[in-house]
Amino acid sequence: MFLLVTSKNPKTLERWEFLYLVTSLFFLIFGAVYEHFSHEVYSNYMIYAFVIPLVGGTFLSFLLDLLSQKTMPGRITFFLYSAGIIVLTVGCIFQGVLDIYGTTNRLMIIYWLVGISLLIISTIAYIIGVLYIHNNYS
Repeated sequence: MFLLVTSKNPKTLERWEFLYLVTSLFFLIFGAVYEHFSHEVYSNYMIYAFVIPLVGGTFLSFLLDLLSQKTMPGRITFFLYSAGIIVLTVGCIFQGVLDIYGTTNRLMIIYWLVGISLLIISTIAYIIGVLYIHNNYS
């Protein structure tokens, strides 16, 4: 079960918080630069793409650090969750690019479906791991 849940390591959680914060800053700067050169055409998807790793990554890792006493997500759970955050963020950036260019793409829904599915799967995996640990080792 260590792939789904592992014992809490504050340094790892701090590293996750920092990683997501740097990612948020990158997308904030990327969005600002892209909007600057977009000739007065703006997209809320591009402007607010940094919010997904900030809230979904940094804030959630911080809450997990504060609230979780013994466990934290394991490798598989973390990688699934990170992939979900990445897919949603890239989907926002791509949707912003399409908005700025004034076009649409019906396949954009795939980013949202895959990203949210990965987040849900990782959350379920974490809950299963915590329940397994709680039932077998308490």
